Amino acid sequence: MATWLFKTEPGTYSFFDLENDEQTMWDGVTNALALKHLRSVEEGDTVLVYHSGDEKQIVGVAEVSREAYVPEDEDDSKKIVCDIAFVRWLDAPITLAQVKAEPELATWELVRLARLSVVPVSDEVWAKLQIWMD
Repeated sequence: MATWLFKTEPGTYSFFDLENDEQTMWDGVTNALALKHLRSVEEGDTVLVYHSGDEKQIVGVAEVSREAYVPEDEDDSKKIVCDIAFVRWLDAPITLAQVKAEPELATWELVRLARLSVVPVSDEVWAKLQIWMD
């Protein structure tokens, strides 16, 4: 199973919303590279949910409940979505400042490609993040 980071603007759809909804269709991805990543998402993958905007922090964990698909009402087959389900809040958010302060994470797409809304989380990055998550 893979791990991903999905960004959301909390004023539009927050992790609180996901907790209340329990599951949602993750849509609105338009960047070509982010869509490429989204096409690789599979059911059961782990998703770290990141609040962008003023917060800039990883706040919780979700799970992919339906792999990438084209919604029925979408005419453009490139505009894909997936479904994710709430798993848990992090005990303490992991801030972008914390991530940037770690030299081992300097090449992670979250740091290098700040506007990318779907970011893969390598095993090495996951291991580093686990320090803050446990």
